[in-house]
Amino acid sequence: MKKLIEIAGLSKNYKGLQAVGNLTLSVGKGEIYGFIGLNGSGKTTTIRMLLGMIKPTSGTCFIHGEKVSLRNHAIWKKVGYMVETPHAYPELTVRENLHAFRRLRLISDPEVVDNVINRLKLKPYADKKAKNLSLGNAQRLGIAKALLHKPEILILDEPVNGLDPAGIVEIREFLRELAFDEGVAIFISSHLLTEIAKIATKVGIIHQGRLVQEVESARLHLLLNRRLVIGAHEKEGVLEAMASAGFVSSLNRDGFIETYDAKAIQRPDDIARFLVYQGFAPTQLAVEEEDLETYFLRIIGQKGEGGL
Repeated sequence: MKKLIEIAGLSKNYKGLQAVGNLTLSVGKGEIYGFIGLNGSGKTTTIRMLLGMIKPTSGTCFIHGEKVSLRNHAIWKKVGYMVETPHAYPELTVRENLHAFRRLRLISDPEVVDNVINRLKLKPYADKKAKNLSLGNAQRLGIAKALLHKPEILILDEPVNGLDPAGIVEIREFLRELAFDEGVAIFISSHLLTEIAKIATKVGIIHQGRLVQEVESARLHLLLNRRLVIGAHEKEGVLEAMASAGFVSSLNRDGFIETYDAKAIQRPDDIARFLVYQGFAPTQLAVEEEDLETYFLRIIGQKGEGGL
């Protein structure tokens, strides 16, 4: 697969503080790369270096195989982007803003404005001044500006900020269409792993400026911690019975017995029968899986290794 975005050994230091450290990743044609991290983790700094807005301390970014530099203007003809808060002319309407941006992009066909308005479901707000838009619709306008010239690469920083649940689903499906049907390479940053996992083909987790994990989205569920949770009246008896059978168990803060033993998790019915036979019939028995946000916090070290 052709790599449209490549970042190699990228670092950025500010007065002794390392904002990004030795970052390497790539995005191919038709891929959606979800770049996940807390606020201040280095996401926006990385995007600004990728777009040539700030100079890296070391390392290199490539767009379409060409090095990003101040002198290489031609590469941006195929790139659309939205970084942080989308900016617009406040006294101009949505349609007027897009026509202004169309002219800046030297796009001769005025119909592209109506096309992108329809695709982003901005028609009801087309004649509304930008200053009067909700945060969600301002985000839509920012994305529309990024798409006017039909880019082959789309770089978006927190694009679903301010959108309601229905709007998030619409943007999610729209971006999937761009990538999977039209072959656009999309690099999207967010602090919401649960949402990004629904759209991205690959996820990279950045923390304190470093890429701490990179994984195909389809494999994420295999990395989630699972546990068997047991409720019982005679907790000490259950703990002793589980230990005698070779299962490491403990009493959690909610008063339930839990084990992360893979055999117990795979065969909960056998555990239930065993406990009944031992005279400690469970009142509750369930296999639980950590959610993606808990997994994200565990990976960056903000919760205990077992954290569910």
